[in-house]
Amino acid sequence: MTTHPPSEEPFEPDFVELMREVFEQRIAFNRVLGFELTSFDAQRPSARITMKPELIGHFLHQRLHGGVTSATLDAIGGFAVMLALGQRHRDEPPATRAARFAKVGTIDLRIDYLRPAVGPHFAATAQVLRLGSRVASTRMELAASDGELVATGSAAYIVS
Repeated sequence: MTTHPPSEEPFEPDFVELMREVFEQRIAFNRVLGFELTSFDAQRPSARITMKPELIGHFLHQRLHGGVTSATLDAIGGFAVMLALGQRHRDEPPATRAARFAKVGTIDLRIDYLRPAVGPHFAATAQVLRLGSRVASTRMELAASDGELVATGSAAYIVS
């Protein structure tokens, strides 16, 4: 992955806390995943999940379940869209921008599984390729703790 400079202006603490609450607590399946936001850089946000028995798909090899990979990439893609919307609508109060989440939904999701996902934790990153008035397009990556890329994804989200 290429690195991008951080966003010019960080988000307000109120917006950050609202996004944490939504993505880490209010989305019940993200709680099961242990989805933890690690960067609020609107150009390349990131999150982490830690391996635990409930996430194992192949018990003999202790591999991450493919559905966990897919759900993690979908979540980080949605988070990237919310940050892009948050930047676009900086003139609105944080709570109003966070409320835009109610209109965001996955339209299409494609996952490419590149290699077995094994390790103590995984890092997910995303990039919004296009933020239109109705649809956003994203690209996402999931890497193992050693930095090895294990899956990539692309998605389209409704935003209005």
